[in-house]
Amino acid sequence: MAKIENGRKLSTADTRSIQTVSSAHLDDESSLGSDSEINGFTSDRQTDKYGFIGGAQQSPEGQTREVPPEVLRQREVKWLEMLAHWDKWIIKRFNKVRLRCQKGIPPALRGRAWLYLSGGKMKKEQNHGKFQELDSQPGDPKWIDVIEKDLHRQFPFHEMFVSRGGHGQQDLFRVLKAYTLYRPEEGYCQAQAPIAAVLLMHMPAEDAFWGLVQICEKYLPGYYSPGLEAIQLDGEILFALLRRVSPLAYRHLEKHKIDPILYMTEWFMCAFSRTLPWASVLRVWDMFLCDGVKIIFRVGLVLLKCMLGTREKLKACQGQYETMELLRAVEPRYMQEGFLVREILEVPVTAREVERENHTQLKRWKKNRGELNFKSPPRMHGARLIMMAEPPRRQDLQQNPTIVLEVPQPTPKLKKGREEKKSKKKRSIKKSQPIEDIPNPYSLPTDLPPPPTTAPAPPPVSSRTLETVSETETDPTDQQPPADPPSAKESPLKQSTNSLSSTEQDTYL
Repeated sequence: MAKIENGRKLSTADTRSIQTVSSAHLDDESSLGSDSEINGFTSDRQTDKYGFIGGAQQSPEGQTREVPPEVLRQREVKWLEMLAHWDKWIIKRFNKVRLRCQKGIPPALRGRAWLYLSGGKMKKEQNHGKFQELDSQPGDPKWIDVIEKDLHRQFPFHEMFVSRGGHGQQDLFRVLKAYTLYRPEEGYCQAQAPIAAVLLMHMPAEDAFWGLVQICEKYLPGYYSPGLEAIQLDGEILFALLRRVSPLAYRHLEKHKIDPILYMTEWFMCAFSRTLPWASVLRVWDMFLCDGVKIIFRVGLVLLKCMLGTREKLKACQGQYETMELLRAVEPRYMQEGFLVREILEVPVTAREVERENHTQLKRWKKNRGELNFKSPPRMHGARLIMMAEPPRRQDLQQNPTIVLEVPQPTPKLKKGREEKKSKKKRSIKKSQPIEDIPNPYSLPTDLPPPPTTAPAPPPVSSRTLETVSETETDPTDQQPPADPPSAKESPLKQSTNSLSSTEQDTYL
């Protein structure tokens, strides 16, 4: 606790500005000049499925619990249906939501589900633009210096935070700085950094900020306030619950006068994110954001019971030092995903029992130490109580697209140019239309008849033609059909002869 409390008052000397780091000519994508090079990584490093390239939380191949793909697809469909009607599921079918959180949230939907469970989605929609406003402000220099010094300490073996001044560290800086502006009376505590980092691994910076706000205000209120009184109070609650869950471990810790704050501070303040294997961390967080802080108490009780709950275990730790060393190095088999989740669900600790013990310990605290210096808001035990305390609007639960593609609209000039091109094409089409031929008034009968649109001008009328016309009108049955046109094989001279003979035949009947 002293280490974390001193983190609030770190000296500003030797601090390195993130702007200076980001302005350096370093490739954020590579490991050159980053933590990975300092930690001894080479270019052929291997990353596990959670993004860890080393460290105690890296998951070895074949040791993680794999869900069959067909089961995973079915769970994703169920979660999508729940998220689409979130308010109805939380109010009317919360037991089903709890059961699905205990089975594990599908990785593809974990970030979105965490935001809905914590109430961060509703908080974000009700404070639209607030994060951008806080992000644009410079921040308090005393907190900025401490935050910058802590950035490279958060999950240095994870590919998102491995590069100094990389995108992960920049977003972490933005989230933590925004929180100091959002809650200036609390400021910044070192244990907030791993909480924000876990959220950033699953969601954008703005969503992670509102998730951090909900965890600090609803799930773990007062944990990160000056004096750390809330975490000390929960330490006493944990010790009292241990008396019923594992009397042997309780008597051992009481005998050696080991204060709970010595072993549970990092467990509770970081929500076990720096203690358990990563697969177990995710499963614990799935249940923690659903059911509240009672899950954190259960995890602590399981670890204490497994490490100090048998006489064989107690033989190896005869004093305070040996006991503390044992609790700092919990055996991996007790932290494995399957075993841990099964034990957590079997611990008989409810939210009502936590609140009852909280009331008892608070009365004892006031009797021995007086009133609390920092009065934190009441603790909310899970997603259902959070939603019932602040009922959301329907539009607050609608999922907005995270990636929006803006299609560039054509400028008016381009439209005008297109219209001009179209009009030019129309004009060219009109110009290219063939000019109608004027029919020859002296055409021969072998010529093709003129088009019906324009009538040919009548030829000059002579006396002989008038006689012919009158004879034709008086006896129409005597008219002969016109002669067939000459074939193309005939010579022009022969054609002209035939034409003359036909003309004479037509004229003189």
